[in-house]
Amino acid sequence: MKKTFYITTPIYYSSGKLHIGNSYTTVLCDTINRYKALRGYDTRYLTGMDEHGQKVETVAMEQNITPQELVDYLASNTKGLWELLDIKYDDFIRTTEKRHKKVVKKIFEQLLEQDDVYLGEYEGYYCMSCEAFFTETQLNDGHTCPDCGKKTKLVKEESYFLRLSKYEDRLLKYIEGNPNFITPESRKNEVVAFIKQGLRDLSVSRTSFDWGVKVVSNPAHVVYVWIDALSNYISALGYNTDDDSLYQKYWNGDEVVHVVGKDILRFHAIYWPIMLMALDVPLNFNLYAHGWYMMKDGKMSKSKGKVVYPAPLVKKYGLDSLRYFLLKELPYSGDGIFTPEDYIARINFDLANDFGNLLNRTISMANKYFDGNVKKSTKDYFEFDKQLVNLVNETITKYKEDMDQLKVSSAILNIWKLISRTNKYIDETCPWVLAKDETKQEELNSILYNLIESLRLIGILLTPILIDASKELFNQLNIPSNLQSWDSLDFGQLDKLVVTKKPVPLFPRLDKKIEEEYIQNLLNTESN
Repeated sequence: MKKTFYITTPIYYSSGKLHIGNSYTTVLCDTINRYKALRGYDTRYLTGMDEHGQKVETVAMEQNITPQELVDYLASNTKGLWELLDIKYDDFIRTTEKRHKKVVKKIFEQLLEQDDVYLGEYEGYYCMSCEAFFTETQLNDGHTCPDCGKKTKLVKEESYFLRLSKYEDRLLKYIEGNPNFITPESRKNEVVAFIKQGLRDLSVSRTSFDWGVKVVSNPAHVVYVWIDALSNYISALGYNTDDDSLYQKYWNGDEVVHVVGKDILRFHAIYWPIMLMALDVPLNFNLYAHGWYMMKDGKMSKSKGKVVYPAPLVKKYGLDSLRYFLLKELPYSGDGIFTPEDYIARINFDLANDFGNLLNRTISMANKYFDGNVKKSTKDYFEFDKQLVNLVNETITKYKEDMDQLKVSSAILNIWKLISRTNKYIDETCPWVLAKDETKQEELNSILYNLIESLRLIGILLTPILIDASKELFNQLNIPSNLQSWDSLDFGQLDKLVVTKKPVPLFPRLDKKIEEEYIQNLLNTESN
């Protein structure tokens, strides 16, 4: 029976176009999901939209449309972007859907009935742009928002509260007993330190706007984002409904992973597990909170006009170029920086020179020396043969470890070490010299075999990462489908083959100056 794997992005707030920061999360989850599917897991991938709240209501009013019309438009745009990025999600949950709202209503009433939610009064500084509340000590000068810099408003209203304080000791004990519950380590330490300061009960309803899920027992209140949005991870699986088969299969299955940005760490590492504890739902998930994509002069922010959108980059440079940059340049526990110079450099040096040129050289030599026909070699003729095969095996082992820990950037670095070593292998064995000696045909064939077999295995490892390029590699080498699978990830599986007659560059080299200027212009254009 297949092991199950359930992975989720946060549901994105309906506030306009999504930038490469949001796209990174979605591409990362897509990559991990494809990797698990390659490994033979029964996978499920959830993404979606958080569509309630005062900001949506206000923007819709300004545009003279209904909130539902606004979120329908934004959801359509988001789905279009994920289609452009070839994101293979299984479900797209929207908080305005009936299936979600029914579950949220039940959850709220259960928590209320158990006295895990109680009625009180809330007072705090609210930033409508960020949909967030702040204490006075958190604000910048002039009571402005510490995140976007806009003016906040002091709000005082009746509110329901979730008893976080009741569960803080239990949550701390769980985190300490499950070291992989929150990753990376620095994020876990941040959460533990926050909990140890003492948790204040959380405001989970509003009366100042109507656009949201109404509290069944008190319709003057709208269920606020924490309970509404966070519930999506189980509402999308049919939790607490007549058909909860997906919930039983995936939530209670082998592996559940929530991937979020570090800015919403606290909501997922504290509020969400406490909600589940109160509901007596098992905490069967691990949480990975990644860093941000930054600009040279700070955090990417739509409200500050510093943002990069993915669509024009994909349309100009292809999908794989964007996927490669996003996945490689943001390290596991740090932040990444986007610059036009780095983007073009990754295409020209990593993708065109290192990877694409290796495939091109190999196919060209196979055609030049053997009319494209290469047979299996079972003998080592050079000391470099074993070195190459050993690195291939080491890379496969490290790749599996990295991908299982969501360290995709590290996995890519190791693949590129293998690509570099394979390029070096050509220079070490000098096939063009052997080609001049009639008695060295077996040695020459073995070099080409080792190159093609290394490329086949590199192609398999890149399958979840470079979607189009890995397919094109298999096509140009004429690799049969059964040798493109995880089960064939052993050196020497290939018997014989005939490569394509004319290699096509996977990534054509770009004019550095022209393309850097093009991307810089994109950054300077608000409508990009």
